[in-house]
Amino acid sequence: MRESSSKTLEQVRMYSISVSDSRVSELITWYLRTLQRAIDIIWENIEWKYRFPRIERRKRKQVVIIPYKLKVPELPKDESFKKRLRDELLLDCPYAKHWIDAVIRTAYSIMKAWRKRYLKGKVRRIKPRVKKRFARCKITLMKVNYEEKSIRVTIKPGEYIEVSWGGKWFTRRVKGWRIGEVVLKDDRVLIPFKYTRVIEVRDTVAWDSNELSLDGFSPRKGFIRVDLKFLQSLKIVYEMKKRVAQSKGLKDIYEKYVARERNRERDFVNKLACGLTKLFPNTIHVFEDLEKEDLVSRRKASKSRRKRNARTPWKIIQKKISEKAVVVKVSPKNTSRTCPRCGCVVKTRVGRLFKCPRCDFELDRQKLASINIYLKYSKMRGFPHSNDPEKTMKGELWAGVTQSGRSPMIWTPMKRGPEGCEAKGRGLDIKQHKA
Repeated sequence: MRESSSKTLEQVRMYSISVSDSRVSELITWYLRTLQRAIDIIWENIEWKYRFPRIERRKRKQVVIIPYKLKVPELPKDESFKKRLRDELLLDCPYAKHWIDAVIRTAYSIMKAWRKRYLKGKVRRIKPRVKKRFARCKITLMKVNYEEKSIRVTIKPGEYIEVSWGGKWFTRRVKGWRIGEVVLKDDRVLIPFKYTRVIEVRDTVAWDSNELSLDGFSPRKGFIRVDLKFLQSLKIVYEMKKRVAQSKGLKDIYEKYVARERNRERDFVNKLACGLTKLFPNTIHVFEDLEKEDLVSRRKASKSRRKRNARTPWKIIQKKISEKAVVVKVSPKNTSRTCPRCGCVVKTRVGRLFKCPRCDFELDRQKLASINIYLKYSKMRGFPHSNDPEKTMKGELWAGVTQSGRSPMIWTPMKRGPEGCEAKGRGLDIKQHKA
């Protein structure tokens, strides 16, 4: 499948600027108290309704939409309630009135997130509590001067806070970018910079997220394998170091190892995302929409499997790549159990090699999953019998990320595709393997 359409990529980068002003802490204290009060009022006005089991017929199959009787919370959304809520919160508001609107919007955002998790069975019927200190500023409370690179945030009528990003280390990175709603902290201001650009898509790469690798498939490049063993080794080493420090009661050493592990993981993921976007420009990256909580659940996985699943930061990798390229997510259901040639779904998933009982198609399960992810995105129903997936693959592209160098490098032998010679260097180690 050849991609020739245009996609809009919205990039967001968040940077912080230090602020030392007692008025900010006072504002945050009032903001959190008012936010919790708004959540309490919304919680008291929730209407609980029953949803009964429901089955629908889709594509000649019976599909269970609601498996069992469930009591569902319905948040109050009518304008009359929101007006009463705003009037009640305004009675104790020493700041600009638009801060009340920011509080109400944040309260509804928290309640919608709680409702979504409640319906999935991930949280109980307990009212949310605000613990982190922050204040999300509404866009009407801000005045941005892009020429002077400064932001003026209104606290009270006629009273402001001035923040400037001119001369900061990230000024060149955000040149020409627009500013979104800032977030106030006790000692800093978080500024989101947004930039939208149009990408002419030329290819699609589907990625299967595994414990030790990212296995991809592209009709133009073939199979792609990104080695994540270094990341797993890093996690295991620091788990041992943290365990020893914790057993000896060395809290400072433990926190040092936690910070060091986090920084090295971020460095690895940043280089990985940078390398993949350079190696595959103008490409849509398709990932599985994995739920990490299901992969580390005691009811769904053994202890050893939960520990291994918790080590690989799939969500962080996907998020970092989405900052540089177009990312699409598809359902992971049956991706490693479906034959891409005839569509047969095997009941069990045993062993690394998949063999279709209907058409005798054989392939490694990780490669198979990447093909099925690509087919889900392209809305295809399988390869024709005359176009076998194994015959269309010229080779397999291997890529690894090292910790040396500022950023991964793309070497000349790889610019003409996966048929290139062996190439090694700082950042990316690339070599050719036969499928």
